[in-house]
Amino acid sequence: MTPPIPDVAIVGCGPVGALLGNLLGQAGLSVDIYDRERDIHPLPRAVHFDGEVMRIFQSAGLAPAIAAASRASSKGMHFVNATGVALMVRRGLEGPGPQGWAGNWYFHQPILEQILRAGLTRFPNVRVHLGREIGSTDELAARFVVGCDGARSMVRHAIGGRSHDLGLHQPWLVVDLLCDLERPRVQALPDYTIQLCDPARPMTVVHVGGRRWRWEIMLMPGDDPARLAEPAIFWPMIERWVGPQDARLERSAVYTFHSVVHEGWRRGRLLLAGDACHQTPPFLGQGMCAGMRDAANLAWKLAAVVRGESDDGLLDTYESERVPHVRAFIELAVRLGAILQETDPAAAAARDARFAAGASLFDFPQPQLGPGHRAEAAPPVGMIFPQPRLADGRLMDDAIGPRFAIVGETPLLESVKPDAMPLPDVGKDWLKQHGVRAALLRPDRYVFDVAR
Repeated sequence: MTPPIPDVAIVGCGPVGALLGNLLGQAGLSVDIYDRERDIHPLPRAVHFDGEVMRIFQSAGLAPAIAAASRASSKGMHFVNATGVALMVRRGLEGPGPQGWAGNWYFHQPILEQILRAGLTRFPNVRVHLGREIGSTDELAARFVVGCDGARSMVRHAIGGRSHDLGLHQPWLVVDLLCDLERPRVQALPDYTIQLCDPARPMTVVHVGGRRWRWEIMLMPGDDPARLAEPAIFWPMIERWVGPQDARLERSAVYTFHSVVHEGWRRGRLLLAGDACHQTPPFLGQGMCAGMRDAANLAWKLAAVVRGESDDGLLDTYESERVPHVRAFIELAVRLGAILQETDPAAAAARDARFAAGASLFDFPQPQLGPGHRAEAAPPVGMIFPQPRLADGRLMDDAIGPRFAIVGETPLLESVKPDAMPLPDVGKDWLKQHGVRAALLRPDRYVFDVAR
């Protein structure tokens, strides 16, 4: 007997593919996930996600496990010049932020992937095929195929489409160290992220958590990329902080940071998510975050189409909504990269002078979705709604579940009989701030429409 055709096939079981599989499995869809590797990549790659992404993990039922394995940070990011003077500071948040969670989290990617893959085992409707390389989308009989297969995506090649280059392609050396916490120099390391805007050698220093620190070191003219990852070459570059007596090398490799948005995230049954459709430099810590937002936007739409609650035109709103949103983060990362990567001493001195009045503060952007499955109106429509705690102590999303909801004034909600879950008197401060009486929230918690 021929087995039934699965609803969705996912190519790639990295963080984005595994999260999408969890969200679709939770929605009851039949899912096959394929990855050419049998094992999780053992070395660190992405190291940061934000409060909105933790909220997505919450929606997948995985937040407690991920929070226990990650480090919440309220210290932010400091852009400092060669003499250590702060030029700009990305603000940190004490305690839970507007998403109901700390605003910044640092993690070890192999552990995160273990949690995401373990989550897939909750669903008998999700099958994971490891060590299986897919050479063509024609091999996959699923109703929909989602390429979460990275920057060299086979699925994107099948879709075609143009790429839009946002202007940054710069090689950097990434050095991951396991530091000895008993060493005085390690104890003296700051607990915020450093962006060292030194024209002689721009660098980034990140405390990932526990013993793990990361140094990112910009390649300069005259550097030999083939040799820069050698300990004899890179240790002298970071000696102002630590030396080989203070830490053990876990990984060193040269990467080129890109800023690209691809055009064509859907063609028929084929779709893309994560690095397959956009790449961002790491200066804002938003590379993996963007892919997780893709999964959250796409998952409820695929579920609605597969269950017959919407025609598949709903999937055409995925790219149109996400592109302006992800582009806002990439463009900010490129602007921050220009500040960090200035190597002309005179231009760097002029930059420092512009900031001489005092360090300026900045936050993560909260962009509006592009046009798509929402009322075509100005913000707050298309913005993400905050996640307060309810009177019974639960976070709002736990009470709603994966469906639409209406928040607003009690008298207004008592006068209607919505198909969506009503939550009276929730988010009153937000409603007042935006001058609205009620808001209709989508399953991904972006505002579909408001009542004034």
